[in-house]
Parts: sequence; structure tokens; C-alpha cells
Amino acid sequence: MRSLTNIHDEYDFLDGDDRYRLLIELGRELEPMPDALKTDATLVRGCSASVWVYPVPQEGGGLHFLADSNAAITKGIVALVLAAVQDKPAAEVAAMDVAAALAPFDLTRQLSSNRTQGVPNMIALVQDTARRFAAG
Repeated sequence: MRSLTNIHDEYDFLDGDDRYRLLIELGRELEPMPDALKTDATLVRGCSASVWVYPVPQEGGGLHFLADSNAAITKGIVALVLAAVQDKPAAEVAAMDVAAALAPFDLTRQLSSNRTQGVPNMIALVQDTARRFAAG
């Protein structure tokens, strides 16, 4: 997965339509999530599209997330969220300001409110999960 900084460097250089294409490309680059993990328990509430996020604890305390969506641009937004937190220690993810990390993308200006309304819920799910793992 690309770093959030590398993604932003490319995103910042592009115009509106190309930014959409980049988000779609990022979504396609996500590691496949097995259908068996797409359950009600892994569903992110409050998204206009279906979004699933599943944590995989790593040796040493890091968290790796699998995710998917049934909408291409939403899947790209999920990829952005994951780029901010992927494989970092659970305690670090729990404490970080993910919204601030995503702020340079200015998604609310670039995308419709339908596409961005679930972003806070995605972030909350990832951070709540990280808090549970960090607490042991």
C-alpha cells in the first residue's frame, strides 16, 4: 500500500476527474477481503455504500486492516483511511488524529456529501478497534 504522503503528492497534482480516477485506482489496489468477512459485524454504519473493515492483529502489536466496499469511489476513500493507519501499532492508531491526516485531501470539497458522510464512521471504527487491541 502506498503511503498517505505519496498518495497526497499525486492527488494534489491532479484535477477533479483525475482525482476520482486516482481514488478508484486506490480502491482497486486494496488487498482482497474474503467474502466470508463481509458480515454485519464488520459493516461500517452510516455509509451510503456498503463498507466492511476487518482488523488483523500483527506480531508486535500492529494492526493490518482488510476492507472493501460495493462502490468504487467509496472503496478508494476506505483505501485513504487505511493508508493513514495500516500496520501501525494499535496504541498509535488509537491516539492519532486520522481526520487531520486526511484533511489535506479536502474530501468534503472534492466529493459529494453522500460519498464522504461515512468517513467519520470509518475512522471511528478503525480507532475503536485499535483501542480494544491496545487495551489487550
